[in-house]
This record gives sequence, structure tokens and C-alpha cells, in this order.
Amino acid sequence: MTHFSTIGLIGHLNNERAVYSIKRLIRFLQLRNKRFVLEAETAARIVDTDLLSAAHQIVDMDTLGQACDLVIVVGGDGSLLRGARALAKYAVPLLGVNRGRLGFLTDITPEDIENKVDEVLSGQFKSEKRFLLDMEVRRDGQVIATADALNDVVLHPGQFIHMLQFEIAVDDVFVTSQRSDGVIVSTPTGSTAYSLSGGGPILHPTLDAIVVVPMNPHTLSSRPIVVAGHSAISIVVGEHNRAEPMVTCDGHSHVDVQTGDTILIRKKPHMLELLHPLDYNFYERCRSKLGWGGHLLKE
Repeated sequence: MTHFSTIGLIGHLNNERAVYSIKRLIRFLQLRNKRFVLEAETAARIVDTDLLSAAHQIVDMDTLGQACDLVIVVGGDGSLLRGARALAKYAVPLLGVNRGRLGFLTDITPEDIENKVDEVLSGQFKSEKRFLLDMEVRRDGQVIATADALNDVVLHPGQFIHMLQFEIAVDDVFVTSQRSDGVIVSTPTGSTAYSLSGGGPILHPTLDAIVVVPMNPHTLSSRPIVVAGHSAISIVVGEHNRAEPMVTCDGHSHVDVQTGDTILIRKKPHMLELLHPLDYNFYERCRSKLGWGGHLLKE
């Protein structure tokens, strides 16, 4: 049996349904006599002083990663992305409760919170490793910005829809130059997110691979490519007229870039561990979330 001694709780900051589920989780953990820690911004959304006083600590995200051996994220995929970027370096596993819309990463439904969390605390779960991407922008040989992403790194025209010019290399080997609305560099985890809407392939989340997806390329021959997970991908920003290009990581971190800047993307050295209930199945998740067809033949 797996023993989680200290549970961390993170909730969607602007979602009353997530706050309600956090309160349910707190009451459940109290009944189980489990020690739990609240992330400070999440705690600020809970006005019930009795529930707040039951927490062992209220801490910032970094302290949460050091203090806990399991973190439960209540919200949508965006909430789990936020937790993953902050906590992956601490090797603390994450478990998701879905209070968002699509919920590819947050498995547990609100009505199953107590049952499914109880199963996980009793050691009944599946564990899966996911990797994140490191991104840095270099200008005149100097690093001017860094960020990371669990889903994707996107070069795009910023506020205005104008084509960009850029060159792509993999492991210092020139691959192609393009004129397009930008490019998405995605992990397998992110292959069911923005990359999918851009025409990229769905990758099984355990694959050691990165997908590069051009956004509305000027030539029909430009197609997504899949490269090895250990690859170093570099994108050199070419000349542009009215566009003010930008790099965005997970739709969260934004960096303005200029002609001649190099965007370097590679896999982070540490992995994220996601926990799933025992009935989790990636292909069933694709069927239910993406509307794939079910069985044609009945037994």
C-alpha cells in the first residue's frame, strides 16, 4: 500500500465549482485524518475559517512542492498545467479533479471525488510520466527570456494576423524555412490541445517525441513532423512587416521576439508524474472527449 503522508491542494482561482470541490476534499481528508497543505492563492478563495484552520499549513507553490508527497489539483487542464510547471522539479505526483471543460489531464469527476481519491490514497492508481519543454529566447548570443511548458511552445504573430518568416533546425541541422501564421512545438501531452486544432497528430502521452506543427503555412507541402524527444529544436525569426511576433508557453508565458532572435526548445531534464484512477484509459479519453465512434459490432 502506498502511503501519502502530506497532501497538497490547489484549486482554480476563479471557479466557484472548484472552490466547492476543494471544500469537499478538505472535509474528506479531515475524516481520513490526513495531513494536508493549502496553496496560498487557493486558500485565499476559501472564506470558511474552520476549513482553513484544519490545514496543516498555507504555503506558496514552491514550499508546497517541498512539503507534500501528493498534490491534488482541482480545476481544468489549465489548472493542472499551472501546477505541473511549478511542481515538476520537486518530483511530487499530481492528481487531477476536473472542474473545467474538456478535462484531458484532470481525470476525476466531481461526483466521484471521495471514492476515487480514497482509492488513490489506498494505493489503487496508475502512474504515468510526462515530460515538459524548456524554452529560451536568445538575442545577439544572450539569453533574454526563459519559460517552460507541459503542452506547447507557440510562435505566433501576436495581436495582428500577419504571416511570419522563420527557419527551423533540429539538432543544429537545417530543416526548413517557412512563411506561415507561426509554429506549434508540442509534447505528447499537448498533442490533444492546440496542436490538434492546428492539424497535428495525436501522440500517446508516454511517447518520447516532440511534434512540430506549422500554423496555416503558405505552401501546401508544409506538414507536421515528429522528432525524437531528445532533439534540440531551434527557430530563427525572419523578417516581418507589420507583425509583432511573440512566443507563448502553455498559453501562459508570453515573450516578444524580434528579427534574428533564436527560440531554442528542448526537453526538461526532470519528468512530471501524473496519477490516474485504475479505470483510466487514454483511448477511451480520446473517444469521450473528441467524439470518436464507439464499437460497431455488438457481442
